[in-house]
Amino acid sequence: MRPRNLLRALVIAWTFARFGLDDLALSGLKQHRRARWLRSLIRFGRSFEQPRGERLRLALERLGPIFVKFGQVLSTRRDLVPPDIADELAKLQDRVPPFPADESRRLVEKALRAPVEQHFERFDPEPVASASIAQVHFARLRDGREVAVKVLRPGMLDVIDDDLALLRWLAGWVERLSADGRRLKPREVVAEFDMYLHDELDLVREAANAAQLRRNMSGLDLVLVPEMIWSLCTPQVIVMERMQGLPISQVERLREAGVDIAKLARDGVTIFFTQVFRDGFFHADMHPGNILVSTAPETFQRYIALDFGIVGTLSEFDKEYLAQNFIAFFRRDYKRVAELHVESGWVPKNTRVDALEAAVRTVCEPHFDRPLKDISLGQVLMRLFQTSRRFNVEIQPQLVLLQKTLLNVEGLGRQLDPELDLWRTAKPFLERWMDEQVGARAFMKVVQKEAPRFAPFLPELPRLLHDALKSQAQRQPDAQMQALVDEMRRTNRLLASVLWALAGFALGALAMHLLTRLGG
Repeated sequence: MRPRNLLRALVIAWTFARFGLDDLALSGLKQHRRARWLRSLIRFGRSFEQPRGERLRLALERLGPIFVKFGQVLSTRRDLVPPDIADELAKLQDRVPPFPADESRRLVEKALRAPVEQHFERFDPEPVASASIAQVHFARLRDGREVAVKVLRPGMLDVIDDDLALLRWLAGWVERLSADGRRLKPREVVAEFDMYLHDELDLVREAANAAQLRRNMSGLDLVLVPEMIWSLCTPQVIVMERMQGLPISQVERLREAGVDIAKLARDGVTIFFTQVFRDGFFHADMHPGNILVSTAPETFQRYIALDFGIVGTLSEFDKEYLAQNFIAFFRRDYKRVAELHVESGWVPKNTRVDALEAAVRTVCEPHFDRPLKDISLGQVLMRLFQTSRRFNVEIQPQLVLLQKTLLNVEGLGRQLDPELDLWRTAKPFLERWMDEQVGARAFMKVVQKEAPRFAPFLPELPRLLHDALKSQAQRQPDAQMQALVDEMRRTNRLLASVLWALAGFALGALAMHLLTRLGG
């Protein structure tokens, strides 16, 4: 370990000791004699007046952005974290202590290379939200538009680089010392986290993410994304349309405003699966501090998404593989789940499908047909993890953000409507998506997309093939010429048959599509 990493490790250990987190970790073992003795030893000369949740929050705030983000995720998992701790950690979502207003103003002027008064008619010195990476001020442009100004915290890069260096060192040791560690690919996971955190430190990238999500979601009528003021966007400061709504965590206020909470929960699932499976581009930081609900008459009950520093992307292969897995789970087709794991290379090729099928069934079957309030996805994932060790399942680093976001979505659904059945809500959406990918509609979409590109070449294809075979025959001895000519003729007939078959299939698919539309 480098001296700088060692120093950071000592700082973390000292912070844990200062806020009594070592005592908190041992408190669950107080019935064991040795743990009780150790707890008495470490508490000698120390007393903790603050509640345990507050101590944990303060420690995470002191340790910096990576630890704050960890606390944000924990705050949404009330099935795994005691209520007093979850309530305290929820303050990390948008109430991290702000940096001074004078410093914020100086950073804005430096980034925009002009006094604040040149661009803004009004600039509120007190921030309306303060998170681990940046804080937000309301303002009014000279043309009268109400905007939000996001300012990056000073000195963030050095703090994050120190923590990531320590995580890389720990990941290397985990891989050396543990077979399970190697299977989990901790260094690749840390590398993914590294990339996304550094992306979050470039606010122009965040603005571009917001613009992409705004375009993707424009026709869904379920979610609003603020418009960026591109002339005032820099890597350290971005200016965007001001969005007004109620925090999604304030459920009682939403009910008083007339919001249908059950529908809101279902809409959240629809938004998530649309972003993942239709677009392959999803908001990957969906904790309650980043989501409002509109109460304006023209956009009533729509989600308002904020903070686009972390987004996830999925390839077509990832989307198809995940969709097939989800559908197989929904249909309780555990054999297909096992087959997909083998086909994708997540488990060794010599894995017995029937053994993996039985293991997946054992984990998942008890959780179906139960409301969300009775299901802990965290417990399901833990059981799957324990089972996967037997089959050497490899964790896919590119899906880490998706897993994290799915946990956020579950946490939000649990807060809004504990009766929400996540599986039943998502199943019709995924089945429609798969039909569009592999059914008649998918074929027609491909034909429409590719027809302009290949239409000029199709009429010439038989002649080009004929010329190529004839040229080849002329270079061969006379004894082989007739055989080549005969082969050319057979090939032309086969090609013609294939082209006619494709044309017939396309016309049939088109007729089915039109009949379906007319029937509907």
